[in-house]
Amino acid sequence: MNKLTNQRFLGVLLAGLALILATIYISLTNGTFDIGIRDVVRTLLRIHPLPEHDLVIFEFRLPRIIIGLLVGAGLGVAGAVIQSITRNGLADPGILGINSGAGAAMVIFLFFYQGKIRSDGWLSILAMPIFGLLGGLLAAVLIYMFSWKNGRLEPQRLLLTGIAIASGLSAVSLYLTLKMNPGDFEMAAVWNMGSIYSANWKYIVAMLPWLALLIPIVVRKAYTLDLFQLDEDSVISVGVASEKEKALLLLSSIGIVSACVAVSGGIGFVGLMAPHIARRLVGQAHRRMLPVCGIVGALLVMLADYIGKTVFTPSELPVGVVIAIIGVPYFIFLLYRAKGRSSA
Repeated sequence: MNKLTNQRFLGVLLAGLALILATIYISLTNGTFDIGIRDVVRTLLRIHPLPEHDLVIFEFRLPRIIIGLLVGAGLGVAGAVIQSITRNGLADPGILGINSGAGAAMVIFLFFYQGKIRSDGWLSILAMPIFGLLGGLLAAVLIYMFSWKNGRLEPQRLLLTGIAIASGLSAVSLYLTLKMNPGDFEMAAVWNMGSIYSANWKYIVAMLPWLALLIPIVVRKAYTLDLFQLDEDSVISVGVASEKEKALLLLSSIGIVSACVAVSGGIGFVGLMAPHIARRLVGQAHRRMLPVCGIVGALLVMLADYIGKTVFTPSELPVGVVIAIIGVPYFIFLLYRAKGRSSA
């Protein structure tokens, strides 16, 4: 049985990677300016590259593809962690308030920086994930304060408090956005909807160290995440320092989400859908589920970005809006299915 499960996991992994490569191919070759695969390969391998191909591939398409892949993978993994900690399949970084905390910090950063992010170069770009982390941590501290009961973190109170904190922080973001000048307002509004249209190599460098550090920490705690599916007393009885592990995992997921939000804005539903799809494909074990969550999340964001920039040409729909169009019906389906199970 275990051999069959591992074979299924390997098959899903290879299929997911193949789909990612296919999405990269489609995104590189198609758009307002179509480029043949031969020209793409020649440009990437630096074989008599043309300036116009260099501009389209290295300045516009490739950074956008990589940002979509990293953001999707990060949100997918963080969503799996949060659902495990809260023992609630309807939880995700957006519902829990982490997105809103990081987003509010980024709006404050944009408000006081007066739109100088692009002109000031590396310093402001590298500071963005740090501001996002501080905002996410602030939201987490507030959620922890109101969710702590009888020496334990109550999962249901955590979700309800997260929704309340998210609403309050979203109101702060909206207020500051309305106080911005027209140019900054447009940038903040598009960013708040979740967009990677302004992706560049500096954004990749800014977020990559956070994901490279925190995702391996989460993966190493896969067995602990499995134990969190048991009730609290059972987790403690097997020798796990439950609250300490929860704090470490929650802090790691906050760092991952904050780095993603800092470069892409508030993209919702990825952290909700990716874990559910991964469970259906490879089961509940987190050592198999977490990599698949990353692949599914990356595919969701990359495909949504491609749809948003091509289907609605000449206009461009932010990736967060495209995912929301898919995510809202999926969320309603999950609620309906959970209601059916509870009534049965």
